[in-house]
Amino acid sequence: MKNETLSRLFQNLDATVQGESGHWQITLENVRIICLTDENHNRMRFIAPIREIDGMNADELTRCLEANFHTALDIKYAISDGVLWSAFMHPLAELNEAQAHDALEQVYNGVLTYGSSYSSSNLSFPTSQARKDKMH
Repeated sequence: MKNETLSRLFQNLDATVQGESGHWQITLENVRIICLTDENHNRMRFIAPIREIDGMNADELTRCLEANFHTALDIKYAISDGVLWSAFMHPLAELNEAQAHDALEQVYNGVLTYGSSYSSSNLSFPTSQARKDKMH
């Protein structure tokens, strides 16, 4: 994957795209996703702000951390500069178009499901309690 390939991919989305090579903002149905790349260091990330962390309680933070292990799959809930983000990070060159589409969808879902299922897709890895409940 290179910046020019990402740019073409973004232009083919049913979304509003702004920015330039290495720094784009994609708006999918009112969710703003930022794409940042560094071809020299072979890194990229899709990030979407969810909320400011002021006012978050310990239960919400715990749910985010648990989701990172069980339901967030390839994205993570992360905190930076006082904001909670839905974030996907990956080596740029090794990323393919299908993975990029899937990552965008997961980041989008991470924003939408914050506060409910905290999930990036329909797949999840069950908690030890869920496995115990299933056995009984």
